[in-house]
Amino acid sequence: MNEHLDKTDLLILQALQRNARLTNKELASLVHLSPTPVFERWKRLEREGYIKRYVTILDADKMNQGFIVFCQVKLRRLGTDIANDFTERIRDFDEVTECYNISGHFDYLLKIHSYNMKHYQHFLLDKLGRIESVASLESTFVMDEIKHDYGINLTIPQ
Repeated sequence: MNEHLDKTDLLILQALQRNARLTNKELASLVHLSPTPVFERWKRLEREGYIKRYVTILDADKMNQGFIVFCQVKLRRLGTDIANDFTERIRDFDEVTECYNISGHFDYLLKIHSYNMKHYQHFLLDKLGRIESVASLESTFVMDEIKHDYGINLTIPQ
């Protein structure tokens, strides 16, 4: 844990992870401070990069993008220039919502949202498959989402 964060900072971050639409007054009430010091802390947490951004979480099924695939990618060989080229190209693919450089048999793990199997097939053939540095792929199709928390666990001192 960062030594610059006290209990109140952690409570603010925890509350904002649950609901980023809280007003300053609502947040102040939750952390038992007046609005002015809470606002100042909130702005400091943003300025120092503890809060990266605010997002709205959409229902993938209602948006017709509930077909989720985890795709493991192995590159032909490793090198800074090859890895940089791969990651730059991946950033341009809207279907890829998460990308991780991983250890083990594969080099990257991609989370892909798609309309259906046919759309995913087109993505593989027309986008991912055209990256010359890709040696092999392994796709795992999500059948049911059991747990998906968007925040991180914060241990609040007593």
